[in-house]
Amino acid sequence: MAGTTARIGSDFLPDGREAEEFVLDDGRGMAARVGTHGARLLSLRVPDRAGAPVEVVLGYDRLRDWAEDDGFMGATIGRCANRIARGRFELDGDTFQVPINNPPNALHGGPQGFDKAIWRAEPAGDAAAALTLTHASPEGDQGFPGALRASVRYALTGDGALRLDYAAEADRATVVNLTNHAYFNLAGGGGVLDHLLTVAADRFTPVDAALIPTGELRPVGGTPFDFRGPARIGARVDEPGDEQLRIAGGYDHNFVLRPAPDGEAMRFAARVEEPTRGLSMEVWTTEPGLQFYSGNFLDGSRRGRGGAVLERRGGLCLETQHFPDTPNRPDFPAVLLRPGETFRSSTLYRFAAAAP
Repeated sequence: MAGTTARIGSDFLPDGREAEEFVLDDGRGMAARVGTHGARLLSLRVPDRAGAPVEVVLGYDRLRDWAEDDGFMGATIGRCANRIARGRFELDGDTFQVPINNPPNALHGGPQGFDKAIWRAEPAGDAAAALTLTHASPEGDQGFPGALRASVRYALTGDGALRLDYAAEADRATVVNLTNHAYFNLAGGGGVLDHLLTVAADRFTPVDAALIPTGELRPVGGTPFDFRGPARIGARVDEPGDEQLRIAGGYDHNFVLRPAPDGEAMRFAARVEEPTRGLSMEVWTTEPGLQFYSGNFLDGSRRGRGGAVLERRGGLCLETQHFPDTPNRPDFPAVLLRPGETFRSSTLYRFAAAAP
């Protein structure tokens, strides 16, 4: 596969830690920048239908701004993505407490989760445009049991896709749920309400007032959560009278993905289309769930790349993962990892441009 991976520099966080930055280039107009701070996707540029590069993820110009961001932008999330009710769960008869950082819950691994760590980077030897990052999380890190070694491999496949492969092993029973928290905007700026979204899900997990799943797997039919066919995100995001949208301030919900076809490792999860630049993105994954977040808590208080205001609903997240609060839900697909086992997960973001 054609392409290159290169280290393009480093900078220091306010706390003195050094973070490196790499660029992956597929040689066909697609390029990604990846940072060791949070194993983070810093930039992703893809060609539109006119061949012009479009920046399709939100981000910042300076490492200091990335460090101060409280929205997990572009980061690898762990140990346990999404919310854990009250930050508490039981495992093998013991109770564990993760610090609360999204009252009254723990969110995305706690206040010092994998998004705050400095990962070790190594160019992947099996592909030109690929980078593997690893992180050693010690016993008791953010209250989680067991020492865990995690990795994420970023690769440009050469056919318009970015692939992420996650792996983890632990020396004690623990919980693991890894994902990426990139905010996508296929227009390269402005909001995402005119993007068309399709989600391969017949059910979603409604939440209570604290944004914790109730345990119900509710059919999407007849609700604003029906994205089984292409629907404009802005058409129903503020639909009056829908309790779920009111609770979350828009979409911030897990969708139960349909199973992969027999013999296939990945399942189709979602498709996003943006009419102005003619770009589309398909999401494929091995994960059972997809958290669709419509950027409700971006509030315009921060400025991103080039000084652009990070406005409400200026980006959308499609987080491939296991369901929220799974450590407390034995009826949900398990996130349990025991010694001798290897957690593996893969997600593919495939881009295409409509004909001029």
